[in-house]
Amino acid sequence: MVEQSSEFTVIRPREKDLGEMTVRRVLPNGRQRMVGPFVFFDHMCPATFPPGKGSQVRPHPHIGIATITYLFEGEIFHRDSLGFAQPILPGAVNLMTAGSGIVHSERAGSDLDRDARLHGIQSWIALPDDQQEIPPAFAHTPADELPEIREEHATVRVIMGDYAGARSPVQCYSETLYLDVELQVEGRISLPGGVAERAVYAATGQVAIAGHSLSAGEMLLLPEASELDVFASEPSRLLVIGGEPLGERHIWWNFVSNSLARIEQAKEQWREGGFDRVPGDDEFIPLPD
Repeated sequence: MVEQSSEFTVIRPREKDLGEMTVRRVLPNGRQRMVGPFVFFDHMCPATFPPGKGSQVRPHPHIGIATITYLFEGEIFHRDSLGFAQPILPGAVNLMTAGSGIVHSERAGSDLDRDARLHGIQSWIALPDDQQEIPPAFAHTPADELPEIREEHATVRVIMGDYAGARSPVQCYSETLYLDVELQVEGRISLPGGVAERAVYAATGQVAIAGHSLSAGEMLLLPEASELDVFASEPSRLLVIGGEPLGERHIWWNFVSNSLARIEQAKEQWREGGFDRVPGDDEFIPLPD
């Protein structure tokens, strides 16, 4: 659902029940397909798994994007067709560059033997036209390597890009802004201007931005403008995303490209077993009908 008022647009996500957990799918949306390079944005709502359950996403392929996994709580164990095996913990960043093609799985981590919580954000960024077919790659950035700016009643962690003179070590393929903002009651920050496209997603709480109220589970698209103040009326956690628009992208399942022919090629490649497999994880998700 999309509501528009003046220069601001509110997006309310579609909720998808995945059985053990609920996902709020914010992007793509019917009227707003992308924000800067962000072509996909899922909020994995807080979920509790009993012992022996946990996240069990079988191996599946991607092309044309980089995926960003960022957790608030819990653990996911990542494996991919390049041979990387990496636990993802809260505050760390997994950047997996699909490029010409990669396969990965996302399984429960070391907490599989007990009650476990999982809460976080899964997002994809499109690659620029001339980088869509670059070789696949994987990079893990531990939580303590991300810059953190502390102000009165506010903490900003720079996931990608830069904020207040601090720059994240996570690679950007085009102009990209990605912030994790925690605000206490009466906490306030200023969002930087000069970014071509920007949006704020409220994971928890409620804030006011330039007179517009934003509640948990909503994303507010911001106009290209000077700095905008964000004020919290209750404890809140926000994700700020944005950057340079990259032009139209087609999305089918896990394949993203500016070429429909390339997506058809990827479908056939997965159907015929043409992607590399994930060492240590022999299952796979079949191509959807």
